[in-house]
Amino acid sequence: MLIPCFGCESRFRPDEYFRACHDYNRGTDLVAWTCPRCGNQDELRVFPGELGFGYSREGRLDICDRVRIPGLRRRRQDLRLDISLDEEAWRVSSRLRQLAGAH
Repeated sequence: MLIPCFGCESRFRPDEYFRACHDYNRGTDLVAWTCPRCGNQDELRVFPGELGFGYSREGRLDICDRVRIPGLRRRRQDLRLDISLDEEAWRVSSRLRQLAGAH
């Protein structure tokens, strides 16, 4: 399973892709992602079994593209999103928590 960058069309294994995720916004349920190759930034939504990509409009994400990832799971926490696939897991912290930890 390879996940694409819509900016440069590079493809990434799940571990490399999810390690590049950052800034979970619990209010809008969006994850920010920056491509390790070209620097393209996308916002995405993690669903059970797939990722949703689109465009922010009026405070919500209009999903245009979906990438199926069988077995993908998510769990919302207070200040982070936990993503898991098979035996691997990634934590995407909210920006609020990152800023609070910097003081």
